[in-house]
Amino acid sequence: MYGYASEWISMLNVNDLRQSVSGAHRVVVKVGSSSITLPEGGVDGFRLQSLSTAIAKKWQAGTQVILVSSGAIAAGMLALGLERRPKDLATQQAAASAGQGSLMATYTQAFSAFGLNVGQVLLTADDMHRRSHYVNASRTLERLLELEVVPVINENDTVATDEIRFGDNDRLAALVAQLVDADALVLLSDVDALYDGHPSKPGTSRIPLVKDADDLIDIDIATTGSNVGTGGMVTKVGAASMAAAEGIPVLLTSATQVHEALTGEDVGTLFAPTGPKKSARRRWLAHASHVTGRLILDAGAVEAVVKRQTSLLPVGVTRIEGTFDAGDTVDLCDPQGKPVARGLVGYGAKELQPLVGHRLDDLTSRISPRGRGPGRTVVRRDDLVVL
Repeated sequence: MYGYASEWISMLNVNDLRQSVSGAHRVVVKVGSSSITLPEGGVDGFRLQSLSTAIAKKWQAGTQVILVSSGAIAAGMLALGLERRPKDLATQQAAASAGQGSLMATYTQAFSAFGLNVGQVLLTADDMHRRSHYVNASRTLERLLELEVVPVINENDTVATDEIRFGDNDRLAALVAQLVDADALVLLSDVDALYDGHPSKPGTSRIPLVKDADDLIDIDIATTGSNVGTGGMVTKVGAASMAAAEGIPVLLTSATQVHEALTGEDVGTLFAPTGPKKSARRRWLAHASHVTGRLILDAGAVEAVVKRQTSLLPVGVTRIEGTFDAGDTVDLCDPQGKPVARGLVGYGAKELQPLVGHRLDDLTSRISPRGRGPGRTVVRRDDLVVL
């Protein structure tokens, strides 16, 4: 953790953080499947209406709310006569196809009662990994918000394969919060907060605030909540930490407490920001881009990249791992193999291999007329983000 984080957090308290969530101009709200669907499948109209009402009231008060909603597969189970959530990908995709329409129809009806329109946005992990898709998704969401349309986002389960899935909508919500430069993220499920033990056991207490990852060292988060759809408490804590690292405060609570969460009442668990917001490009590099290889650096290069945030030169690279092309995303690792930064590499793996450990001035004789030869940096500082 960077030195500025603890100093910054010390100036904050729980009430300030709750106010930063309730007073946010732009907030992403994520809701899990079990919070808006019935156990036997199909949409729970009452609970979805309650959620939509709380969000609609925030819109009417001037807050832009982006909703990341699970539930398409569960909604489609009833239509397909399935008694339990399918495990194979093909049936999941079929259920999502059957359920997405009814899910959106229910949202459309619920928000229309407040004079609000909704816009469906279906994303795959590939849309986040590819820079051009990422930028286009950002533009689409910005335009929807300008038109005062409530974006309802879900993973595109009907076409996503195992290789390009987010895995859970908690991670998707954290990425969307970064994509739209949100002021806050609210994660809703059937668990009302993070506890220092299993909520059903006597003597366990709610954790009101998580300042950094060290607060969770002695807590077994794998047993502090239930499995909700494809994600449990582990995925929620991971998503919260991802957003907090980008300067976004996060509130984790149950869907039944959404009104209290959005109005600043004492519910759930808050995750304090652990760093400042980065530029949109660096946010994408840090969390959304697809890593295709690793560069192992010597100690001097690690210090130059991490502390002085300089470009990476061939002389600082000691080993190459993986297969990648120029322009791909790679992790920059310390001598022990721990990733310390991430960036867009200027060489393909085969092109870079013979240059490892050499100084730039030793390579100038091989620079091509177009400047694409081995005399260029491995990763430019503008294409690099410290993790």
